[in-house]
Amino acid sequence: MTQAGGDEERGGAPGAGTGEPDGWDRLWTPHRMAYIQGENKPTGSRPEDGCPFCRAPGLDDAQGLVVHRGETAYAVLNLYPYNSGHLLVCPYRHVSEYTALNLRETAEVAALTQAGIRALTAASRPQAFNVGMNLGAAAGAGIAAHLHQHIVPRWGGDTNFMPVIGHTKVLPEMLEQTRDALARHWPAD
Repeated sequence: MTQAGGDEERGGAPGAGTGEPDGWDRLWTPHRMAYIQGENKPTGSRPEDGCPFCRAPGLDDAQGLVVHRGETAYAVLNLYPYNSGHLLVCPYRHVSEYTALNLRETAEVAALTQAGIRALTAASRPQAFNVGMNLGAAAGAGIAAHLHQHIVPRWGGDTNFMPVIGHTKVLPEMLEQTRDALARHWPAD
């Protein structure tokens, strides 16, 4: 939600609010505070240490934001997305290294990645994708203990001052709506 302008625009006298009016509009995203404070981040490297990728498959699809379940891996929406439709493909098994996947898991992660790209294309017509893994904390993995592949849909002009300067991402729909749309568009096996 935005809060426009200075105190005059909110019906008060100049300077009557908190601080001096500066003419800036504010986009308040209090839901991001959970991410900033590390809420739901695992406390260790074992599944029982609070791994969200081990927990999500145990929830119903809507609650866990699970879009599709395979035999050895599943697709889930990123709870803190870079863009609308930001999918993660995760093996069910709690492993951190790509080289630790067996052949069935490797093949299914690849197949679900392709299916995710097809579903995103059908549901929201992105112009491009970023696909990849951050293996280890030093490589940027927010949850390094459980391997996951990112599928981030991209549109021309989707990079603007908000993420670059404001460290804020504007998403046009709620995660539940995105999950429903992708589940409807997931390709048949």
